[in-house]
Amino acid sequence: MGASPPGHRPRLLSLRTTFAVSFATITAVVTVLVGGLSYNAAARLVRVDQTSVFDQAVRDLRAEVRRQRLSPADFSSSAPGHDIVRPARTDVQVLGPDGKVSDPADPRLPVTGEDRRAAGAAAAGRVVQHDDVGVGDDVFRVATVSLGDGRGAVQVAQEFSDTEDLLRALQRRTVLLMAAVVVAAGLFGWWLARRITRRLVVLTAAAENVARTRRLGVQVPVTGPDEVGRLGRAFDLMLGRLAQSEEDQRRLVQDAGHELRTPLTSLRTNISLLRRIDELPPGAREELVADLGQEARELTDLVNELVELAAGQWAGEDPQPVDLAQIAHDVAALARRRTGREIAVRACGETTTEGRPALLTRAISNLVENAAKFDPGGTRPIEVAVAGPALPGPVRVEVLDRGPGISETDLTRVFDRFYRAAGARSQPGSGLGLSIVREVALAHGGAPFARRRDGGGSVIGFTVGTGAAGDDTGYGDEGRT
Repeated sequence: MGASPPGHRPRLLSLRTTFAVSFATITAVVTVLVGGLSYNAAARLVRVDQTSVFDQAVRDLRAEVRRQRLSPADFSSSAPGHDIVRPARTDVQVLGPDGKVSDPADPRLPVTGEDRRAAGAAAAGRVVQHDDVGVGDDVFRVATVSLGDGRGAVQVAQEFSDTEDLLRALQRRTVLLMAAVVVAAGLFGWWLARRITRRLVVLTAAAENVARTRRLGVQVPVTGPDEVGRLGRAFDLMLGRLAQSEEDQRRLVQDAGHELRTPLTSLRTNISLLRRIDELPPGAREELVADLGQEARELTDLVNELVELAAGQWAGEDPQPVDLAQIAHDVAALARRRTGREIAVRACGETTTEGRPALLTRAISNLVENAAKFDPGGTRPIEVAVAGPALPGPVRVEVLDRGPGISETDLTRVFDRFYRAAGARSQPGSGLGLSIVREVALAHGGAPFARRRDGGGSVIGFTVGTGAAGDDTGYGDEGRT
């Protein structure tokens, strides 16, 4: 029961409507509570005041008739001084000794048997009280006070109707005021919700446009110092990052397709020669097998590096304090065993920073391997220099070699993916080693750099932390992803 039919989406309230209704509801609850409490307090005070006035009038009248001998004529509305003996804010009706009305009130009050007996009572100040006495459309509270010695009695009456009419008028005005406050609160809540959610609507429209068109280059016109403005800036930054990531992925696929085409073509050619391997001389056979092994290794290295770039090298590794000098020593020790080259490590300053150890190890290792590859017969040691900042700033890592060096035209492109200088195309490799160095540097808030070394060779490195490589870098923002 209650299940929606297939394909039917339940209608959801907008944030603006929800905010306005919630604002009006809270205001209504508070207004009703305050209004109800205020009315009850006012009604209680009015009723208590009326009761106090009536009780005081009865007490004063009893004291008066007990203090002096009074007759019905003393309470007549036409007698001199009647305003002194008649209680204020009350109606007075005078009864004679026989219990009959000698001076009626306006309106005339009913007289009961108890009232007549009080008129003939010997004791002065005897009181007979009646509540809720109906006279026409009005309701009264009535007290009959005997004058004593059978001289008659005085009836004091207080009208309930006037008080209740006043309270009903106050109640109506309170209800109208509460309704006006609730309506005003609803309208103000709607205006406020519209003002608050206007930028959210723009942001939602931008997100829906991205989801519908899959175009990430959308400007998000949401600004401001508040949370909505921060959300807009974060969303705009996210779209920019996604657009850049999409562009990087597209370039990676295009570059990978281009780079894979050559080794795959060579591999297919050599495989086709395998069908005629029996016809080849022994030397050609050995050369063919060696070429196949070399191409397979290069293709494996290329695919592995492509997978690392595509999958994100820093996935699953959390930043932690790392000592770049210690990493450089570990990389140098491993490279000595692999290449047999002498590798010297120099460190100065504070070289500990926040980073991802595996990534930084890979970056320094790529730099050392690159230096060893392009200076295979070198007799001078490869140098790894790690310099901490004298002031707060980036840590600098650079590898110095005495190889053929890098031409001025290649300095700004050596960190591009798959880029290989004309003089290096005969060397083994995929052209991704320095590209990975750049990705690691950018992931750690730094930048890569490359320059020619005085006396021959090259200096290639990167920085880690806030700051750029410096004015002497040959690689700036070109080619950043």
